[in-house]
Amino acid sequence: MLVNHLIIGVIVSSLSVMVILFMKKLFQKHLAAKWHYNIWYFLLIALSLPFFPTHIFKFDQLFWDHSQGSSSGSSFTQSGNQMTNSYNWVQDFSVSVHRTDLSFISQVLVAIWIGGMLIASLMTIHAWLSIRKIRRSSIDLKDEKYLLLFKECQRRLGISKQIKVTTSPLVSSPMTFGLWQTYIVLPTRCEQWLTMKEMEYIFLHELNHYKSRDILINYVMVIYQIIYWFNPLIWVAFREMRLDREIACDTAVLKSLDTDSYSEYGNTIINFIDRSIRKRTFSLATQLNGSKEQIKKRIERIADFAPETKELKWRSVLIFALVGLFVSLQLPFVSAFAAENQYYDFTSKETEYADLEKYFDGFEGSFVLYDEKNDHYLIHNREKSILRVSPDSTYKIYSGLFALESNVITKDSSTLSWDGTLNPYESWNTDHDLGSALKNSVNWYFQALDRKTGLNTIEANLNQINYGNVDVSGGPDSFWLESSLKISPVEQVEVLRSFYRNQFGFKEENIKTVKEALQLEERNGAVLSGKTGTGNVNGKNINGWFIGYVETKDNTYFFATNIHNENDAAGSKAAEITLSILKDKEIYKGGE
Repeated sequence: MLVNHLIIGVIVSSLSVMVILFMKKLFQKHLAAKWHYNIWYFLLIALSLPFFPTHIFKFDQLFWDHSQGSSSGSSFTQSGNQMTNSYNWVQDFSVSVHRTDLSFISQVLVAIWIGGMLIASLMTIHAWLSIRKIRRSSIDLKDEKYLLLFKECQRRLGISKQIKVTTSPLVSSPMTFGLWQTYIVLPTRCEQWLTMKEMEYIFLHELNHYKSRDILINYVMVIYQIIYWFNPLIWVAFREMRLDREIACDTAVLKSLDTDSYSEYGNTIINFIDRSIRKRTFSLATQLNGSKEQIKKRIERIADFAPETKELKWRSVLIFALVGLFVSLQLPFVSAFAAENQYYDFTSKETEYADLEKYFDGFEGSFVLYDEKNDHYLIHNREKSILRVSPDSTYKIYSGLFALESNVITKDSSTLSWDGTLNPYESWNTDHDLGSALKNSVNWYFQALDRKTGLNTIEANLNQINYGNVDVSGGPDSFWLESSLKISPVEQVEVLRSFYRNQFGFKEENIKTVKEALQLEERNGAVLSGKTGTGNVNGKNINGWFIGYVETKDNTYFFATNIHNENDAAGSKAAEITLSILKDKEIYKGGE
């Protein structure tokens, strides 16, 4: 999960930085100083996007070995389960998909990331301790005329909060820090070499930082610099953001001065170049000084300062809005990219969410039941009900249907000859027709159908019936077997409903043929039809399905149960859970 955040974070942060820098360069003369700085707020928003509560795509799926889906040969591990109780119609066969385990790479990357954050955090703590030391060493400014000047500057800027003005021998340049109690710290005995005018400029500069909430923004920047320490573009962006912040602050001060004072203000900043201390990357304070290169750029902007026109203001707002639009457009991109269609967007007014956890002992999963007569859904585990996972053998229902529609097989001629290759199950080592292949879940049979039907036709049909994410990139033999194709329990029920009523517009005879093959048993006037599926990865059953429907005298109920855990989530287990629920709901009382 952390690696997913990192990957998405790199993409979003890098793209945002490049776009913002490009827009600032392109419209450099069309942006007022304040808006040059304000645009960077969108970067802070963009840096938050990967941590929004969206469903994140699991990148370890990229390392699945899609080629290991064939049923032939000894490369498959037998993983069959037959229900030992009276539900002996369930034959749940599966083969193991071998997935390369690269989790250690994720662990190493996360360890490096956390290690880098720890180092960056230590640097931040060191900066905080330095500020704490400065605060403890500072003494209140005593000179009454400077205090009166400070109060006057506060009044001019409309600031009423109590701000402490102190001096410290540990600083060589004015700085401002403190979220709750704000301090403006001046170098000790600065009043001996600064004029009243220069003190006024300093007070106005530092108070404008306070008014613009730059102290808070500074903390936010430090937090994101810790999180994104590995991305050099973030370091570049924050360096530029700090410079733009100082230029915006300079501009705010200049707006409050007369024209003759501009050069004096610039000289005041120049006076602190030789006195400046080394700039800290993780500084928690705003400082008047900066590097010589930054001071040079600030002086150039001061020299070129002109009052902001209405035209410049409107152009700035428009450019600001364009950048904001770009950042906002990244949110659905992040969601779509992160989830990779992993969650289905399900909305239904007639839906009841119930707690059926007692039936899922030892398993995570969902149960979805649709009452056709009352147009009503009953769902256990809302999130899991829309989570898309591999359909495994439940896809074979539609593999057979597509083959019938493509005339690969017909109702009266659906037998395929076994090629003599030994399979992990004895029942697979023989000729099969559609009915026996569905009953025994014969992989080679449906893989042969899919190859004859053609991947393009299958993809078109999956699109037509709205089957999950419609992703067949895993290859013709294995896209449905713990690979690229995914579908949620809710979608399974919706597709089954459409299949049952033939809303696909397929040939009615073909729908009837598949229905007959799916029928499992009839008890007490109710007919149960369905198909199980088991996802086995590296010899472990991690995904179990049972989907189908119950036909009663006056109603039809469609259901889908999906379970998963680390070892024994088989289709037969999903069937047991389903039948227990159906029995308690008095929908189907099989097995009695």
